[in-house]
Amino acid sequence: MKHLKYLGLSFIYSLACIIILTFIITIFSYFNIMSDNIVSIFKMIIPTIALLIGGYYIGKKSIKKGFIEGLKLGLTFSIIIVIFNFLAFNNSFEVKYLLFYIILIISAILGSMIGINRKRA
Repeated sequence: MKHLKYLGLSFIYSLACIIILTFIITIFSYFNIMSDNIVSIFKMIIPTIALLIGGYYIGKKSIKKGFIEGLKLGLTFSIIIVIFNFLAFNNSFEVKYLLFYIILIISAILGSMIGINRKRA
């Protein structure tokens, strides 16, 4: 039960990070501080950073094998995004989406590996 709590909290941290960073980018875009090309790049960078932060949190809370905890977080997040894209947006599956999901999973794994190594004994 404790493990699900940490997984849920890291997922919430990732979502909060996505919401905050998206809000900041939206404000910059609204006032024409950023061009549309830069905003489209940040649409790929923001979830990657968010999962890195979420993976770091779950890595700090796990006892061992941080890469498995990051894999769980990345897979859960990617599956939810895939289901949301298929049901809400009716998007067809493309290779570029698969590459993006793999990058998200690797980001969560990397964050959890950093988190477990930064944990104090």
